[in-house]
Amino acid sequence: MSLRRARLLVTLLAGLLLAACARAPIASLPPDERIGIAQRLNADIAMLASDDFAGRKPGTPGEDKTLAYLEQRFAEAGLVSGTGDPGSYWRMPVDLVSARPLGGQLMLAQGRNALVVPSEDGVVITRRRRALAAGGPATGVPVVFVGRGDHPVTPEVVAGAVVVLLGEGGPVPARLDESLRQRATAVLTVLPDASAIAAVRARLERERVQLARDEVDTLSAYVTDAALAKVLGEANWSRLKDHASDADFTPIEIKLAISLEATADRREFSSANVVGMIPGQVPGSGAVLLLAHWDHLGECGPPGATDRICNGAVDNASGLAVMIEVARRLKAGPALDRDVYVLATSAEEAGLLGARAFVTAPPLPLASVVAAFNLDMLALAPAGAPVGFIGEGRTPLDPVILAEIARSGRTTGDKALADSFLARQDGWVLLEQGVPTVLLSSAFGSRPLLRPFLDSGYHRANDDAEGVELGGAIDDLLLHEALVRIFADTARYPPPQPVQP
Repeated sequence: MSLRRARLLVTLLAGLLLAACARAPIASLPPDERIGIAQRLNADIAMLASDDFAGRKPGTPGEDKTLAYLEQRFAEAGLVSGTGDPGSYWRMPVDLVSARPLGGQLMLAQGRNALVVPSEDGVVITRRRRALAAGGPATGVPVVFVGRGDHPVTPEVVAGAVVVLLGEGGPVPARLDESLRQRATAVLTVLPDASAIAAVRARLERERVQLARDEVDTLSAYVTDAALAKVLGEANWSRLKDHASDADFTPIEIKLAISLEATADRREFSSANVVGMIPGQVPGSGAVLLLAHWDHLGECGPPGATDRICNGAVDNASGLAVMIEVARRLKAGPALDRDVYVLATSAEEAGLLGARAFVTAPPLPLASVVAAFNLDMLALAPAGAPVGFIGEGRTPLDPVILAEIARSGRTTGDKALADSFLARQDGWVLLEQGVPTVLLSSAFGSRPLLRPFLDSGYHRANDDAEGVELGGAIDDLLLHEALVRIFADTARYPPPQPVQP
């Protein structure tokens, strides 16, 4: 017997013993059935977290293998397409743009006083392959000082202009984006010192992936206060900053010549969400949604390391494996009233992008979803661990969920810990759209349990299949199966009544 199989057997036997002692409903599950569940979960996690899938990064051959595997497993579980598009049976496109700024140059001048800003005092950032801009006297492009951006600025003032913005406490993305949305040619943010420039460079020169539809055509520059004062003159610059504090401040066109140039390594590509469905028996009664993100980070280990592939076994091959097994058991069991949608999302690691694409063009009305369950990081805790309840207190689902947790002999865990992850997972995107969504995972029930993984395994090359713990994952799986059966039953969970005006 291999060491891996021996560990699995020990884990299963320990889980069965604890289940028998603690929870009558789970103890009633035949031991061979629980072992069968564990074997299927282990097989799916081992496959999805194998080096062959290269870390499941969107836009790579690892994505192609992941989507093909999910399609195969959805079909084997008895699902049908949930896309609503006969021409795209399992996949819904997620159009993405990846950009990594490569560098740039910033030049400032007033009269004969000119400065090519050194790299320690300035940085220019674009997401285009190459971007150029110039403003100031003789260019036809005004340079407009808008102070701290906390006074009203009309679109007409900044349209086509180079905007100069004070960022004394560091760059304010909301102000920058607002200026760009108002069609500014470029935005120059003035920061306190070289350390602030270094922090901006470290943050913005990394690769960033966005939904193509959300991309703003940006040319952004940052300069130190001292460098700008050197060109404008200390006294003139001080007067401008003082004026920005006036209650009646209005934007001012300044006689400053600015030239900006930047380049980026840019790639446009299409990824996909995978959507399956178990049709219900009662048309028009709504739906229950299961979702789990399929993506991870690809190669993220340090250069020169023996193992650079971040396999993402816990995060989130485990969620996918549990979702597939829940769907398989639901399909094999008694027919359900409501449709059950099964969604594997792309680009969660890049900012919940697959979920955002889903809610923008969903294959069903979002208002028809009576309950949604996000499955993320489900293979850390032993059997019998408390349930981390992310989203508690934010939906009408709580009474049913808490009653089922109690019925299974389990408890809820650290609420503050669970709450701290609310906006860091795909369910948040659905919650923002009014869809009642929760994440239930024993991994988020206890700080002493979760902390070691966050410190040593999370987004690292050692999050592999050898390190998963299936005891708590099986408990969570059975909890989700029971809850989906309740919420998919129109008698046990009637559609919520609309609020009367």
